[in-house]
Amino acid sequence: MIYRTFISRLLLNYFIGSITAVAGVGGLMIFTTLDISTREYLWLVLVLAISLCFMVSLEWTVFRIHIKPVKMAFQQDICDYPQLQRIYIRLHQLPSLAVKRILGPHLFGLSVPAVLLTQWLIQSGRLSFPQRYVILAILGALLVAAMHAMIEFFLTSYAIRPVLEELQRMSRRRFSRELSLGGQVLISIRQKFKWGAFLIGAFPLLLYGIALQLRIGDLQNAGVEYWKWAGYILIVALGFAFFGAWLLTRDVEIPIQHLYECMAEVKEGNLNAQANDMFSDEFSKLVSGFNHMLSGIKAQSNLNNQLIESYFATLAAALDARDPYTAGHSLRVADYAVQIGLLAGLSSERVDALRKSALLHDIGKIGTRDSVLLKEGRLTDEEFEQIKQHPAMGESILRQIEPADAMAPFLPGVRSHHERFDGKGYPDQLKGEDIPLFGRIIAVADAFDAMTSNRPYRKGLDADHAIRILEEGRGTQWDPYYAGLFVEDYRKRKKQGEYAG
Repeated sequence: MIYRTFISRLLLNYFIGSITAVAGVGGLMIFTTLDISTREYLWLVLVLAISLCFMVSLEWTVFRIHIKPVKMAFQQDICDYPQLQRIYIRLHQLPSLAVKRILGPHLFGLSVPAVLLTQWLIQSGRLSFPQRYVILAILGALLVAAMHAMIEFFLTSYAIRPVLEELQRMSRRRFSRELSLGGQVLISIRQKFKWGAFLIGAFPLLLYGIALQLRIGDLQNAGVEYWKWAGYILIVALGFAFFGAWLLTRDVEIPIQHLYECMAEVKEGNLNAQANDMFSDEFSKLVSGFNHMLSGIKAQSNLNNQLIESYFATLAAALDARDPYTAGHSLRVADYAVQIGLLAGLSSERVDALRKSALLHDIGKIGTRDSVLLKEGRLTDEEFEQIKQHPAMGESILRQIEPADAMAPFLPGVRSHHERFDGKGYPDQLKGEDIPLFGRIIAVADAFDAMTSNRPYRKGLDADHAIRILEEGRGTQWDPYYAGLFVEDYRKRKKQGEYAG
């Protein structure tokens, strides 16, 4: 039903446009401007009728080719989403195809037979008007076809909308997916506006000029001076129409481009990309609405970030609360890791991910039995093997959190923070730079806090002693670069009095 209505509307639009353009404008020029006999008028009507038959036959063939993919969507059971997507794109292309059809088979299907038949009638003596009338008729046909193409473009754009909506419903029903152009621009608003405004301005002028030439063609005073004057007027008028269309197009294009640039920034994650309210027309409302929407997104993003921060901090606090001797360990390791990340020149986004990874680096210990985790004496080999499982267990726990892609940046640091630079660590015995970056940084931060923290079975080392151990272990247990950054920064800060020693 929707497809039949759509085709009927397209054909009605085309019929009205063709009758208006060919019979209306063309007939007006022929029957009101030419001073010829009734017999010659009848010959011209016959030429027009034969040419229309050629035009309709040729254009109908091309139209069926253009509409065939859309017809398939309603007469066949489409079981392939990509195929439906291609039909969706073709439907969007129909307005542009209508323009090509009218400037192609429509124009030539009418003009070529008409010119050939008219030339034959002139040569056979059945028509008595001069050859330049044929040239003017060709120019008039081109002008009328261009105006008809513009009208057909917009009428087709309106006609396809119900069909687009039906294809969307079909896609959601069959494939649970949305159809989309994905940001693809099939015809720019710049082209539509520029050529539309130009034709609107130029059409009446050119049509009047052609009709005037037909009307005064036999007058003796239409000499060289007249043609110079007419040429100047025509050039100035067409130049004004083109320049006015360009100005009007630019006035619409600038705010759209500005909003597009702001949208691109938001897409890249910049929620501070406010659009500048520098327009006094309806675009001012659009800019205001965009900024209001962006403010809401920013507020929601800030709330989400606060919830995520609270989530990470709560997990770290819950873990540290199991053992009073390691209370605050995760927070301190996160601070040290951030310190190293900043020294290494990591971006703010990577430093933030590093901090969250460090907060959760020991989350796998949740799965370790209290008798092992809270044991006050030294661990047996078997108990230590249980402890060594916590990096892999931590990664496994975090993999259960949705959305998975949001947790993915933190997994390498959690799994690899006990790997050694010489390949003797666990759980994967990775070596050197095969160890993920976050794992190498957190390993330094974790070791320093572990060495300087008190345990039931030993007193924590002083910071200087721990720093010496870190320095000695550069290149064997720890990454020499990141351990070196931490050691150098510690000594620099101590020299400035920031560490008591």
